[in-house]
Amino acid sequence: MNSTFNWGVIGPGKIARQFAADLALIPGARLHAVASRESSRAQAFAKDFEAPFYYGNYLDILDCKDLDAIYIATPHVGHFDNTIRCLEAGIPVLCEKPLAMNFRQVELLIDTARRRNTFLMEALWTRFLPSTRFLLELIRKGEIGELVGVKADFGFRSELPPEDRIFNKALGGGALLDIGIYPVFLALLLFGKASEIKAMAKIGSTGVDEDTHILLRYPGGQLAQLHASFLADTKREAYIYGDAGTIHLHADWYQQTHLSIFGAKSELRSYPIEKKGLGYHYEAKEVMECIAAGKIESDSMSHAFSAALMLSLDSIRREIGLIYPEDE
Repeated sequence: MNSTFNWGVIGPGKIARQFAADLALIPGARLHAVASRESSRAQAFAKDFEAPFYYGNYLDILDCKDLDAIYIATPHVGHFDNTIRCLEAGIPVLCEKPLAMNFRQVELLIDTARRRNTFLMEALWTRFLPSTRFLLELIRKGEIGELVGVKADFGFRSELPPEDRIFNKALGGGALLDIGIYPVFLALLLFGKASEIKAMAKIGSTGVDEDTHILLRYPGGQLAQLHASFLADTKREAYIYGDAGTIHLHADWYQQTHLSIFGAKSELRSYPIEKKGLGYHYEAKEVMECIAAGKIESDSMSHAFSAALMLSLDSIRREIGLIYPEDE
């Protein structure tokens, strides 16, 4: 890609900073504009990444000229409103996970993207990392035989106060939507839609899940054992079991990690993965390539995949009794 691709950002928080930093690794990509609810935050972010435009509210960025796509990194509850406004304005969107708060909202976003013929993708960066691509290639080649199951966790002991975003129900807080989405994503990527879902959770004082355990069964008999927690530092590893061996995604498995294969009939084999940047440029590059090809969705992170992921999350929330205002 030799021509300039102008990115906008809505929500200049920590993850947006990581995304903006990684744009430097993509030829032609640059930060063009940033929007925040606070003008001073937008101005500071724009200065740090040499963006020519900044806005003190989310709406004005929609009128910014020469924007090629917008990356949305607001708290979860802002994903739907900001994404649908961008799509209605004909601006392609890369929206942080979860794409919305529930399946009904995801459906509306997908319908809008198709009606407006405008690109939309959920920013689940793990999908595009070299470690994930290599994992899928090993499975495709039959390196561990027929898949039997997966075990994956993502947990850390949070010292943040109850009013922080991750515990705030009004902002879409909770372990499942914040970090549990990663293990659920991995299981969906490997096995597709589950035929049976069981889950239990510890609901904290703010009304959101702080520790959630999930067990999924699939039509082929495979099982997924998943865990997300704000109460404990887990190993943050993943194991993909096959009838001829096991693939171990080492900590932190959802990032740029290395993996190994072991089995009863083979020696341990380890595969280091070269780390490049923070890892967010892979999803940004996917968006740019899709838009250049005239697509409105990614084949690797399709609308149907995001819809299936949200259906799974909705089902898990029903199991643990977690209802957000957006569900009512």
